[in-house]
Formats: sequence, structure tokens, C-alpha cells
Amino acid sequence: MSISTAQVATATISTKNKKTAINSPAEVIAASLAGTTVEFYDFYVYATAAVLVFPKLFFPAANATAGLLASFAVFGAAMIARPIGAIFFGHLGDKRGRKTTLIASLLTMGVATFLIGLLPTYNQIGLAAPALLLLLRLTQGFALGGEWSGAALVATENAPANKRALYGTFPQLGAPIGFIIANGLFLIINYALPHPDGSAMQSPAFMSWGWRIPFLFSAVMVAIGLYVRSQLAESQTFKQAEARGVIVRVPLVDTLRHHMKAVVLGTFAMLATYVLFYLMTTFSLTYGTASSDGAIAGLGIKYTDFVLMQIIGVVFFGLFTMLSGPLADSIGRRRLLIWVTAVIIAFAVMFPLFLDGHGPTSFGGAMAEAFLVIGFTLMGFTFGPMGALLPEMFPTNVRYTGSAIAYNVSSILGAALAPIIATALWSAAGGQYLDGRCLLSILLAAHADFVSIDS
Repeated sequence: MSISTAQVATATISTKNKKTAINSPAEVIAASLAGTTVEFYDFYVYATAAVLVFPKLFFPAANATAGLLASFAVFGAAMIARPIGAIFFGHLGDKRGRKTTLIASLLTMGVATFLIGLLPTYNQIGLAAPALLLLLRLTQGFALGGEWSGAALVATENAPANKRALYGTFPQLGAPIGFIIANGLFLIINYALPHPDGSAMQSPAFMSWGWRIPFLFSAVMVAIGLYVRSQLAESQTFKQAEARGVIVRVPLVDTLRHHMKAVVLGTFAMLATYVLFYLMTTFSLTYGTASSDGAIAGLGIKYTDFVLMQIIGVVFFGLFTMLSGPLADSIGRRRLLIWVTAVIIAFAVMFPLFLDGHGPTSFGGAMAEAFLVIGFTLMGFTFGPMGALLPEMFPTNVRYTGSAIAYNVSSILGAALAPIIATALWSAAGGQYLDGRCLLSILLAAHADFVSIDS
């Protein structure tokens, strides 16, 4: 059905708060970047606390490894909730529009993160403490399940046709920026609070109340994100779909019935990205700071030093995320991702070269930093194009649902188990269990059938 002149005019008339319903590039960038920054900040705050705080305060156990694995299990549980959030928020986004859905997902994440900062510990309320932590962690995952796709759609549906990959990198930048803010705040708290033995992990003040500050600070971040998104107008692409009358009653049913191939391809195309990402963040922090003669043999690098090393690596993550956009627009999404994933395979094989047997020496620290810089650089190249690639695989009326399901189901397969398996099987696997997932990503990405975002 063609769009009449009257319908086009209706789609672009003034709204209550804006002279025009067309978003400027600055508004698109701010709305897509601000929300994902807040959401990823909230997610990383938990990831850091899962290593530093929760094993001792919420999962007491005689065996330190058991407590850490329990903490990582709750971390991974959020990945299971993400596809549920993808279905729920995807339905709203494809039926009611992107703007309202994005505000709802951001508010849900912010409330859950703030409440984690108020939780009593195991010593105060017993088993209810880890149970409540699990509930709030599931809520975080539920919210993140609807956040990414909406932000990616805001960016790409408002982008010029030849710059969609570039615009799609803006929501992706929320990951490195959120990481830097979250971990930077933990570092500031570490330096500000007294810790006589030099370790924030054992500081009485940090373990008593200092760890709560980053969770409570999320309220400020959410307030900023909500303000930015409240100024956003609904995307013209969605308005035109409404005008054509192509909005479907149940987007999930239509997605599974007519676009299952795209869901499967999108899910597996993201696998290597997810595995690499969570190994470079959550697991590397555990391995880098664990004592070489402790329950989990690691590098023995001081926590504050290793987080600073990670932040340096994440700077490369952000830079190469931005560079990946113009490159993907120039040579194509699939070609770029196939070559980058091939390099990730080679990098995975070399994990032991960078990490095994060096310890907290200057050489060991240099090798660990090289490991982080290379890993995060590859992460930028593979993560950046996803902001355009996944939305382009689905038509407008199921784009939110389809891209959200693919993105978040991949989180279960690629990310939820990554820190757990790496922690439990590092010695046996030699850090190389990435290989199979990377190969699978190459094969499926190579055969992807992309759908124009304007179809």
C-alpha cells in the first residue's frame, strides 16, 4: 500500500513539545548513547561487584571458588531474563513505538540497580539476601533485554541510508563509556576509603558500605537518560509503518513465523562478540587479580592496577567501535565481521602466550595489558557493526522484536556461561574454548540474508 500525501504530512506535523517530529543528528546521538551508557553502567557495576563484593557478602562459603562461582551464576542468570525482556519490550516497541519503550526499559534498569545498593547482606537476613539479589539481577537482565534494540533502532532508523553503520555505533559506545564510568567510580571509592593493607577488597569501609555507592549513583545516571529520551520524537520509519497499516498484532508470532532464519543468523553472528566481551571484562578481572598460589591461580596483579589496565583497553574498545562504523559502511558488514572474527580465533589460540606463567612482574603486566588492548580492539571492530547489522535483518513492523531476540538469546549462548566456564576450566581449556563459537559465527555470518532497513 502506498503512502498518501496526507499520511506523509500527518507523520511530520508538529508535536506538543517539538516544532517538527524529525530528530536532529545531535538528538539521535544523545538519545541512543545516553540510554545505553546508563544501562551498561548498571550492568558493569554488578559485574565488578560480582568479583569484589558479592562472593563474600551474599554467598558465604568455605571454598572461595564456590562463592565466586555462585556470584557468577547470578551474574549469568540475568542473561536468561534478557530474552524475556526482549519479547516484552519488543512487543511494546513494535506496537506502541520506540520512544515510550526505551523510557520504560531505562527506568526498570535504574530502579533495580538502585535497590541492589540498599540490600541487606547474608549476615543480616540470611538466604533472603542472595534471593533478593537474584531477583533484582533478573530485573536488570529483563530491562537490558529491551534497551539495546530500541537504542539501535533510534540510531539507524534516523540515519542516512549510506551511514547506518556509523550511526549504529553510537548506542554501541554506551558499552565502553558505561564500563569506564562504573569501574572509574569503584577506583575513586577505593582511593577515598581507608584500606590499611592496600586492598579495597578487604577494606572494612568498602565492604561495609562503600560498594553501595555505585549502585545508588545509578539514580543520577537514570535521571539524565530519562531527560534526554523524553526530548526525542518517534522515528519516521515507525510512523510510516503505522501510516501504511503494516503494524502486526503480535510481533513475536510474526517474527517466529516469517523471520526465524534472520533470528537464528543474528543470534549466532553475535556469539563470538559476546564470548570475547565477557572474557575481557568479568573473567579477566578475576584471573588478573587472583593470587598465583590461591584457590584460583591467576596473575596476582593488584585490583586497582588491573582495573586501570582494563580502562586503558576499553579506550581502544571505544575508538575502534567508532572506526568500525565507516569501515562497515564502506566494505560491508559481513566482510568486516568475517575477517575480524577470523582474527579473534587466532587471538583465542594465543591466550596462554599472553597470560600463562608471567605473574605480577613488569613483564607479566605488560603482557596482560597487551592482551587487554588487543582483545578490546577486536571487540570494538566486531561489536560496532552490530548496531546496524541486526536491525537491517528485519522489516520495520518486527524490527524491535526480531533484533532484540537475536541479540539477547546470543547472550545466553555466548556470555552467560563465559565467566563460569572460564573460571572453572581455565587450566584444562587453556583459554581456547572460544574457537568453536568463533568458527560458528563465521559460517553463519557468511550466509546471512540481510533485509534492507527500509523494506
